Amino acid sequence: MMKLRLRVKLLIGFLVVILLSLSTVGIAFYTISARQLSQSAENQMTQIVNNAVHHTNLYLSSYQRSMVALLSNLNVKKYIDLPSDREEYENYRYLTDIRDSIVEPVWIRNPEISALYILGYNGNALYYFNGGTEPFLGPEDTAKQIDYFKKHTDPSGRLTIVNHSIQGEGAPMLTLIRRIRGLRSPEMKGFVGIEVKSEELSTLWKGIDLGKDSYFFIVDNQGRIQYHADPGMTGKALPASLANQISGAGASMFHSAAEGEKRAYISRKADYSDWNLVVSIPDSQLTKPLETTRTLMFIVAGITFLCALFLANRFGGAITNPIRRLMKGMSQTEKGNWEFIPLPKRHDEITELIIRYNLMVNRLSELVDIVYQSELKNKEMQAERQKAEFQSLQLQINPHFLYNTLETVVCYAVIQDSEEISEIVGALSYMLHYSVRTHLEEITVANELKHVMYFMVIINHRIGRTFEIDMRVAPELLLRKMVRLTLQPLVENVFQHAFRGGIEDHHAIAIDAGEEEDCFWVSVEDNGCGMAPERLEELRAKLRENRLADGGGEGQIHGGIGVANVHRRIQLVFGEDYGLSVESSPGRGTKMIMRMPRTAAAHEKETADGAGTWLPPGRSDGDAWRAG
Repeated sequence: MMKLRLRVKLLIGFLVVILLSLSTVGIAFYTISARQLSQSAENQMTQIVNNAVHHTNLYLSSYQRSMVALLSNLNVKKYIDLPSDREEYENYRYLTDIRDSIVEPVWIRNPEISALYILGYNGNALYYFNGGTEPFLGPEDTAKQIDYFKKHTDPSGRLTIVNHSIQGEGAPMLTLIRRIRGLRSPEMKGFVGIEVKSEELSTLWKGIDLGKDSYFFIVDNQGRIQYHADPGMTGKALPASLANQISGAGASMFHSAAEGEKRAYISRKADYSDWNLVVSIPDSQLTKPLETTRTLMFIVAGITFLCALFLANRFGGAITNPIRRLMKGMSQTEKGNWEFIPLPKRHDEITELIIRYNLMVNRLSELVDIVYQSELKNKEMQAERQKAEFQSLQLQINPHFLYNTLETVVCYAVIQDSEEISEIVGALSYMLHYSVRTHLEEITVANELKHVMYFMVIINHRIGRTFEIDMRVAPELLLRKMVRLTLQPLVENVFQHAFRGGIEDHHAIAIDAGEEEDCFWVSVEDNGCGMAPERLEELRAKLRENRLADGGGEGQIHGGIGVANVHRRIQLVFGEDYGLSVESSPGRGTKMIMRMPRTAAAHEKETADGAGTWLPPGRSDGDAWRAG
C-alpha cells in the first residue's frame, strides 16, 4: 500500500513539473516569436521602402543632370534676358541654336523625355517636344504657366517636381522645374522645365513583390496615387484619413482600415519630390505566422505532454520497482547470502534507498574524480595544442619577410624610374614597421605626426592631388607622450566621413596640441560636412560606454581602429579620466580632442625606438615631414 502511494506521488509531481515547464516555455517562446516576427516584418517593409526611395532619387537625379546643361548655357541665359519686344527672328535664332546644341543631345540621352521648355518672366518662351503632336501655346498660355510655376517652385532655384503638364490633359506627366538666373543679373529671371511620362518611372517599381494581397504604391502630397501595382488605381485619390496618416506617420509603421480591411503601412518621403513611397500588407498576412506558430505550439505541447505522461509513469515504476527488487534481494540476505548487500538497521523502503544512495554517492564520487582528472588532462592537452597552433601562425607571419619584400618592390620601382610606386611602397613599409615593431602603447607626438605624414603620402596618391595638413603643434610639445596609433585613425576618419562627397579646394585639416592644468591634449579639426545633433549624441553615448567597439558598431572607421577604440585605448593606458571628446555642427566641421595626462617630454631614444628611421629611396627626413 505504501509503495502505491509513493508511485502516485511521483507521478503527480512529474505532471506538475511538466505542466509548469511547458507553460513557461510556451508563453516565453510565443511572446518572443511574436515580437521578433513583428520586428522582422517591419524591417522588411522598411528596407523595401528605403530601396525604392533610393532608386527613385537616383533615377530623378539623372534628369537633373540634363537640366544642368540648360542652366549653364550662355544662349539660354541670354535668351532669358531678352526684352519682351524682341524681334521674331531673334526668337527663332535662339530656338534653333539651343535645340542644336543642347536639346537634341538631351533627346538622344533621354528619349523618354516628352517635352523641354524655357520660360522667362518677361514672356520669352521656347518649347521643344519629343515627337507627337505639338500643342499651340500662345502668350496667354505662357503667362499662365509662369504664374503657376512661380507659386509651385522653390524661389532659391532648387529642383521641384510637380504633377503638371504644359501639354494639357493626356498621359500623366511629371514636370521637373527649376528657376534660372539671367546673364546680367544674379536674380531669378525664368524657368527651365523637363516633362517625363509617369509610366517611365513605374519601371523602377514593377519588380517589387511583397506576396499575395500586399502591394507598393506612391502617393503625392495631395493624396493622389502616382504609382500602384494595380494600374487602375494610378491617378486616384486615397481616402482622406489614410492620406493624413501617411503624411503624419513619419518612419513608423501604422495600421488602418481605410481601404476596407485592417492593413499595416510604412512610408518614406523621396528627396526630390513630396511623394510618399508606401508599402501595404494585410494584418492577416502579418499575423498568419503567429497563428501558425501558436497552433503548432499547442500540437507540440499536447504530444509532448502525452509522451511526458507516459515517460513519467515509466520513470516512477523505474524507481519503485528496484525498491521491490532490493527487498527481495534483502530477503536473500536473511538466508545467509548477505555479504554483497549490507544489512540495514531498518527493514523498509526508505532505509534501502538510503543504503543504495550512499553506495551511489560513493561510486559517483569516484567517477567524478576520474572524469575531472580526464577533463583536466584534456584541457591541458588542448591548451598546449592551441599554443602550438598559435606559434605556428606566428611563424607564418614574418614581418621581416614583408619588409624585405617591400624593399624589393622599392628597388624594382627605382630601376623602372617609378617614383610614385617607390614613394607609396616606402610609406606603406614605414607604417607597417611602425605598427608591428614595438609593443609599447606610449609614444611621442613627433612619432605619431610622422606616421600621419607617411599616411598622407598614400592618401595624396589615392586622391590624385596634394592635400596638406595644417600642423600647429608647438616644437616643445613634440616629445610629449601619447598613445600609439591614435592620431592617424582620426585623420583617416576625416577623409572617409567629413569629406565623403570628395575633396574640395576649401577643405582643410588642422592638428593642434596644448596643455591645460594637468591635461595634455591633441586635436584633429576639419571643415567638412559635420554631424547632425542626433548623430553626435549617438557617438558621444558610444564613447561613454567605455569599452572597445566591435567591427560593426557606430562610430567606426571602416577598415581602421575606430573612434570608440581610440577613446578606449587612451583610457586603458592613462585611466578613465582621459579619452576622446567630439565637437561638431552640421556644415561647419568636426573637432576631435584626445586628452592625456600632462607628463615630461620623452627621452630622445624613445623617439628612435618608436618611429624607426626608414625613408623612401631618394628622400630625406625633411621630405618625409612635407609629404602631406
